[in-house]
Amino acid sequence: MAIQFTETEEKILALAGKDLPDTEQPFKTIADEVGVDEQDVIDLLADLKERKIIRRFGATLRHQKAGYGHNAMVAWRVPQERSDEIGEIFSARPEISHCYIRRTYPEWTYNFYTMIHGERPGHTDEVVAELEEVTGIDDNCTLRSLKELKKTSMVYFK
Repeated sequence: MAIQFTETEEKILALAGKDLPDTEQPFKTIADEVGVDEQDVIDLLADLKERKIIRRFGATLRHQKAGYGHNAMVAWRVPQERSDEIGEIFSARPEISHCYIRRTYPEWTYNFYTMIHGERPGHTDEVVAELEEVTGIDDNCTLRSLKELKKTSMVYFK
């Protein structure tokens, strides 16, 4: 069942879903703009996180501006019985920002995906080689971007 938010909650979530205000008390800044107390903003976000409606609340690092301009999506064939083990190994790597298991298809049998960020040319290939050695899984396909067409965060409330 879909959650019904009040108009005030939608306003809070719209502001919290964007870049947080660059102030000493960003939640108070949001609260002041909406016309509620700072604690109301914090309580709403904490409640949604507690109920697992919000998975996490954190900063987004613009990896290219931070020096990680060499990126690769790597698709892997991982045996289902090793999914949890491999997921933990891949997720522990600081160069990996995204790690997903996805459905396979007869014409595309890769089931595991990692987004690897490298600092220099060849760095992502080094990470892949290290992961192959650690896991014993060497059946993968590196997908490199040719051109970035759009990259934005999802906007749920305006």
